[in-house]
Amino acid sequence: MNCIACIEYVIIGLMIISAILAVEWRDLLAATVGMAAVSLFASILFFFLQAPDVAMTEAAIGAALSGAVFIFAIKRTYRYETEEEEKPGWWVRW
Repeated sequence: MNCIACIEYVIIGLMIISAILAVEWRDLLAATVGMAAVSLFASILFFFLQAPDVAMTEAAIGAALSGAVFIFAIKRTYRYETEEEEKPGWWVRW
């Protein structure tokens, strides 16, 4: 196994960790940063896989544009989710 494959595995691991953190964080701004990190790691992985056009598109749209849209939406809503507001979904009440 060469060094490039090791770096790819590290990037995949960072993507998985970022995705888990983006789902688990209660702060919506932090979750948005986690989502943008997943897209950024995906663009780095696309670059290592020799697809620079896909990497630039993923970095521009996936990380930058989507992150900016989510941040603007969060500024207009409540930033934190609270435990009191959380109710079980319709699938639990069956």
